[in-house]
Amino acid sequence: MESSERNTDVLIIGAGMAGLTAAAELQRAGRCVRILDKGRGVGGRLASRRIGEASFDHGAQFITTREPRFVAALEDWRQRGVVAEWCRGFVDHADGHPRWRGKPSMNSVAKHLAHGLEVRLEQQVVALHCLQNQWRAETNTGEVYSASAVVLTPPVPQSLVLIAAGGFVLPPEIRARLAAIDYERCLAVMAVLERPSRLPPPGGVAPADGPIAWIADNQLKGISAAPAVTIHATHAFSLEHWDGDRQASGRVLLEAAAEWLGAGIKTFQVHGWRYSKPMRVHEQACVTASQSPMLVLAGDAFAGPKVEGAALSGWAAAEAILKSTP
Repeated sequence: MESSERNTDVLIIGAGMAGLTAAAELQRAGRCVRILDKGRGVGGRLASRRIGEASFDHGAQFITTREPRFVAALEDWRQRGVVAEWCRGFVDHADGHPRWRGKPSMNSVAKHLAHGLEVRLEQQVVALHCLQNQWRAETNTGEVYSASAVVLTPPVPQSLVLIAAGGFVLPPEIRARLAAIDYERCLAVMAVLERPSRLPPPGGVAPADGPIAWIADNQLKGISAAPAVTIHATHAFSLEHWDGDRQASGRVLLEAAAEWLGAGIKTFQVHGWRYSKPMRVHEQACVTASQSPMLVLAGDAFAGPKVEGAALSGWAAAEAILKSTP
């Protein structure tokens, strides 16, 4: 396949929270920015899905805020109708701290952030080369994108594969610290129910034991017109059953959730999150792996394993690039 090359100031790989916040900040500063993502839509783990009349958040379940900058951003989203308060804790953890949901679903936050940005979807980067003080990203469609700076926001193991595929050698200390970052896996079940579940308001439970880490009622949450639940398996269960039959694993989880469901299952789907949550977080908000040309790694494995952490990491990556290349 004949390749074509497209040039930009900053190339961002990954259209999740970190990539989108970095891109918006860089574009506001006057940089030409392009985002590539292998998926069919933006958001990464800010993921939502429809099955018939039912709607599901099957990745990140809610957003919490602590850092002032992110508090301000979320307040702006609230005023724009992008988020709404879901609750201030759950039955066993009613701590009074707001949990925010996307409006109408979590993916709405990513779509809002992507507005006005150049995002190219279904562009899987397979290698990242360093040539003549430029980065060149090759995609599985044969296209080539070049830039003077790159922000890598995929899960760290995937980013390391891209770097290695292009023959770039990271400093040993940076390589060792990045290689030590590992992630929990999560099998997520999305089940459409025949009638409302037995989950108590506001519709979220984290069982103390068993194969289920989290179960949420999307109708009580306010995102689904039809009765629908999301079940997240524990890392241990997900790891054990990762290579098995997904429908069989889903049935096991639905059986384990029976006391909270109390209703027949119309249909269900299972999604696997290979990199659902980092088990170890890097001490820095982002990592500059190369100064010339600039290569920065960002994401929730740096500033914290939550939506807020990913946003803070994206902003930190943008700041690093702006300071290095005024």
